[in-house]
Amino acid sequence: MDSIAPLDDLRRLSARIGKNILLVQGGGGNTSVKIDDVLWVKASGAWLADAEARDIFVPVQLSGARRAIAAGSDHMPVVESFTGKLRASIETSLHALMPHRVIVHVHAVNTVAWAVRTDGRGELAERLNGLAWRHLPYHRPGLPLCQAVAQEMASERMDVLILGNHGLLVGAEDCDAAEALLEDVERRLAVALRAAPKANAPILRRLCSGTEYRPADTDLAHGLATSECNLELVTAGSLYPDHVVFLGPALPKIKAGETLDAAMARETDKGLAPPVALLVPDVGAIIRIDASEGAKVMLACLGLVVERLPEQATIAYLPATEERMLLNWNAEHYRKQMTASRAG
Repeated sequence: MDSIAPLDDLRRLSARIGKNILLVQGGGGNTSVKIDDVLWVKASGAWLADAEARDIFVPVQLSGARRAIAAGSDHMPVVESFTGKLRASIETSLHALMPHRVIVHVHAVNTVAWAVRTDGRGELAERLNGLAWRHLPYHRPGLPLCQAVAQEMASERMDVLILGNHGLLVGAEDCDAAEALLEDVERRLAVALRAAPKANAPILRRLCSGTEYRPADTDLAHGLATSECNLELVTAGSLYPDHVVFLGPALPKIKAGETLDAAMARETDKGLAPPVALLVPDVGAIIRIDASEGAKVMLACLGLVVERLPEQATIAYLPATEERMLLNWNAEHYRKQMTASRAG
């Protein structure tokens, strides 16, 4: 078997989906291919969009990874000859567990908009009828998620996983089939969008003048504040892990008559770092001047997700215990650092 061609196919596929914000945002998502006893998996924090321009894949010993999973360990053994400094993705155990040759895991916004809801199971079943699929409730990325999937797969093979408060995973025997399946699922799960009013740019500029903040870059970000429904959704809790890692738990808002300094003091009094972004009801969103590229794209992604949520949707927010785990998890600190620098 040609050991180069499948990896080249994976690079091309990864770059394509990595440049589509509806599928992948910043350093999120991961892909892999199994070649004999080597699992080539995206490096933690690397951007899939860079897959053809940079070496972003790490070779993991597949048999050793599966032994580790069976023993309840999250240590994924890198091939001894690998001299690179990159770390394998946090989700490597999940890629190793799945029997498919090619695995694609994305934070596809149509899927995520369903994966944060508790009231859509019946419609999911109708839309995905005919596919080998399962919906799993939220499990922390890494070994906890892998173990949950292993339990589900004990009885039958699944090609599509809807991961609660997380995203979408598909598996197939080659890159073309994986991409086709990914496109099919996203097409089936597409929903109508809710429009949000435009931002009030002059008020935002006055509010940010002389501070460490500036108006956000996109209408998607501003729509989080200008739509009453969106504002309620994103200030009530955290929807998915990248929301917490890059933007902090929930999103704070500036209350009526409150100054930016007062709003920041209110957040830091909770023991939190200064907010990456804040929402000004009916006006728009502001973001720190020094916000990373990852944080900027995650704010836009949040806008993409909530504009796909019906006004009456019932949301399952991440528990506070999970938020704290994500904020204090060394693996996520590393991924955030790598994503910010766009190291490859």
